[in-house]
Amino acid sequence: MLKATVPFLLFAALATIAAPASAELVAQPVLVDDLKAVFGQVTSVDQTHARTRIAGTLRDLSIDEGDLVTKGQVLAVVVDEKLQLQAVALDARLQSLNARKTLARTNLVRAGELRKKGAVSQSRLDESQTDLDVLRQEMAALTAEQNLITQRAREGAVLAPTSGRILRVSKTAGSVVAPGEEVALIAANRYVLRLRLPERHAKFVHVSDPVRVGARGQNTAPETNRAGRIRQIYPEIQDGRVVADVDAPGLGDFFVGERVRVWISSGKRWTYLVPKDYVGTRLGVSFIRLAAGGDVVVQTGPYRDGMVEILSGLRSGDRLVQP
Repeated sequence: MLKATVPFLLFAALATIAAPASAELVAQPVLVDDLKAVFGQVTSVDQTHARTRIAGTLRDLSIDEGDLVTKGQVLAVVVDEKLQLQAVALDARLQSLNARKTLARTNLVRAGELRKKGAVSQSRLDESQTDLDVLRQEMAALTAEQNLITQRAREGAVLAPTSGRILRVSKTAGSVVAPGEEVALIAANRYVLRLRLPERHAKFVHVSDPVRVGARGQNTAPETNRAGRIRQIYPEIQDGRVVADVDAPGLGDFFVGERVRVWISSGKRWTYLVPKDYVGTRLGVSFIRLAAGGDVVVQTGPYRDGMVEILSGLRSGDRLVQP
């Protein structure tokens, strides 16, 4: 039996190359990482809020939880009816000023002709010119105000600040909103596994350390594990736990918040490893066949790059063949 204080690793050595079926392996001690199983939670690197920019009534809400959106996409429209009324009033004032400007231009031309004949004074001509200039300035001010209202109306569109997936829709169509209210929460496209490890593991965890990430759902078969790597360790310990992020392939297909089993290194220890072809299963019990004859019942651990860890059942020097 494998003692807890003196574990071993199986070192592979082929006894014959010409006949793979008779290849033998000899157990020898090797030091490996002591893997601990923890749970990671799928989360996005960044989460942003799509917010309103003006007050009004929310209309044309075109999103739902789980939808994929792109940066700049219109998610909803906020309508302020007062802006429409102000735009109509300004348009009427501009038409009135335009008519007055036409009359003022006509008066200026007439005053200029009369001045050439000496029928009016220079001050009368200057007054006509001043009246026209004042009307032009008033029209310019109203045009700027009209442009401002038009821009505010455009800001009624609620835009996606980034590409990603809608996690939460906070409002419903017809809601009355104020500037800055959240309409939706968006998870950016890049996802990571967030780990919250006991504080005692802090000294064993480093950026770029490899980890093993389990499959989603109820599939816990070791061969479904995938390779991952620690991308970031946060400097603050929260509630006695170290927070770290893991990069792993395929996380975009997971639900945000889904929990996944992760194996991380928490130090070094000795153990046995054998190729998976050398481990047989009978009636749910794992066994290894000895070259001298007979089978040994073993307890298996996680897969390590195509090798199976043997937690107990082997002794140093045992010679093994494929079942």
